Amino acid sequence: MQVRTDLAMEAAARAAVHKQQAEGMELCTLDLTEREAARIGKSAGRYITATVPPLTDDERDLEKKAIVLGEELRRLLPEGGSVLVVGLGNEAITPDALGPRTASMVLATRHIQGEFARSVGLDDLRPTVVLKPNVLGNTGLESSEMVRGVCGVVKPSAVIAVDALAARSVARLGCTVQFSDTGISPGSGVGNNRKALNRETLGLPVIGVGVPTVVDAGTLARDLTGAEQGAVSPRGAEMMVTPREIDLVIARAARLLAMTIHAALQPNYSPLELLSIAL
Repeated sequence: MQVRTDLAMEAAARAAVHKQQAEGMELCTLDLTEREAARIGKSAGRYITATVPPLTDDERDLEKKAIVLGEELRRLLPEGGSVLVVGLGNEAITPDALGPRTASMVLATRHIQGEFARSVGLDDLRPTVVLKPNVLGNTGLESSEMVRGVCGVVKPSAVIAVDALAARSVARLGCTVQFSDTGISPGSGVGNNRKALNRETLGLPVIGVGVPTVVDAGTLARDLTGAEQGAVSPRGAEMMVTPREIDLVIARAARLLAMTIHAALQPNYSPLELLSIAL
């Protein structure tokens, strides 16, 4: 049975990774070659996976964790230029709401410029644009089409795309953050893959950011009972499973990711203060 996961660390379990510890997190960096990526069905590139304490337990020291994660995210971004932050997903479906909830807490700064920016001491802010494309069923537009149109106007140096992910292991839900320079496929976390957002489709660097919020029922059944996917067929094979505390997971994960993006883009400012301004 093919194991469904958006996490490179799970798909490439035998690959060599660089590990380090910081602020109670384990950070693993994995560089996938074209050959290894083809073997596991992923895109070649760099994947950074952070294992964090369960977000359902507490949210202590989220800002300290965000600063560490922001440094990792910054390494994947070009040094200068504006950045487009895209919150992918459907805010009406809780496991898929991570992208829009995160985007709602990211401070847009592209319009803060000129004499006003200098007078209030904000002239060193990196220009940031925030977009919540919603979903095809509500807008009639693919997320990729909307993002491409905005990129044509804003001309950012990079895109940060935030979305919910699917994991192989229940233990990864709400405990893992993944960054990658390979882009992202909208809707992958809830089994509704749309056209990818990546360098090939947009013509500029796209950094994928996500937290796993679901596992599929077939994978879960195999992990818990050893049964193959047929044991949950026919209807169960298409089901996605999410924790009962998913509301809390999404709320805290969105806060963590928003502060991480602030730390990456605006390192001279407190991520928590910028979060407060954005809200």
